[in-house]
Amino acid sequence: MSVGYWETLITQAKDGPTLASNNSKLSCLDATALYTMAPNRLKVGDVLSVRASGRISTAVTTPGTSQWFLTTAAAPTGIKIFDTLALSGNTTVQTTVPWWLEAEGVVRAIGSGTSANIFWGGLVASTAFIATVAVATGPYTGVVAVPFNTAPVTGTGFDSTISNIIDFGFLNSAAATSSMICHNYSLSLKTSSGF
Repeated sequence: MSVGYWETLITQAKDGPTLASNNSKLSCLDATALYTMAPNRLKVGDVLSVRASGRISTAVTTPGTSQWFLTTAAAPTGIKIFDTLALSGNTTVQTTVPWWLEAEGVVRAIGSGTSANIFWGGLVASTAFIATVAVATGPYTGVVAVPFNTAPVTGTGFDSTISNIIDFGFLNSAAATSSMICHNYSLSLKTSSGF
């Protein structure tokens, strides 16, 4: 069966908030870019796509980590259905350098409680991650497969039978001189159930 065409569910038409490091999960979207997924909208085999880009600044010597994620409710309270996991920063100061994230997830299960899940994979790129020691292999070049430093697995289970706000969030663990802005964001769906 054909999976159909990409449907753009929502885009961000203006910058999200400037997020300084504070060790808290926060939404990096403008409030108008939150998407409400209707109950039972997802079907097994559907594909969700996230594309986002912006700028990031990191502190010198102790840049901390950066982490992007999708949640099923407004961050910080939502269930993380996609997570890059923590990416170690470049130990050379980075000031307003670009970042780019693309991820695709295939719906593996649907249902109530925590039975729905999505299997994700993607890439995040930025000089904010260059020259950091990667696990067992030495420096990586700024393009990182996500989820980082783990075998790919299905995302955390969620309830697909209820209405869910889909939010894109960020967490930075670094010093007060770090910040991040999401300039562009889109969430798309490819489904065999039609639009």
